[in-house]
Amino acid sequence: MDVLNPMQVAANKMAADNLYAHFRGRMAFWGGIDSQHILPHGTPADVRRAVRETIRAMHGLEGGYVLAAVHNVQDDVPPENVWAMLEEANRTRREE
Repeated sequence: MDVLNPMQVAANKMAADNLYAHFRGRMAFWGGIDSQHILPHGTPADVRRAVRETIRAMHGLEGGYVLAAVHNVQDDVPPENVWAMLEEANRTRREE
């Protein structure tokens, strides 16, 4: 396996830091931003926090991590939460 997609962080033992600790360097990871709770029901600040925490747990956006929603973004996700996810990822990338 080359990539774990989705990286479904709400599932048992699939927290980003746990996955990174056990599988770093052996596979890439894709996903990690909770599309069941955070994206549809959180605030933009909640989404930004989740993005920062996930990127931190995965040790950055380079070399093995693709930041994305866990699954497809559904129609119950407020557009401002999608923008918050993208903006925070870009801001974090510029800081690396």
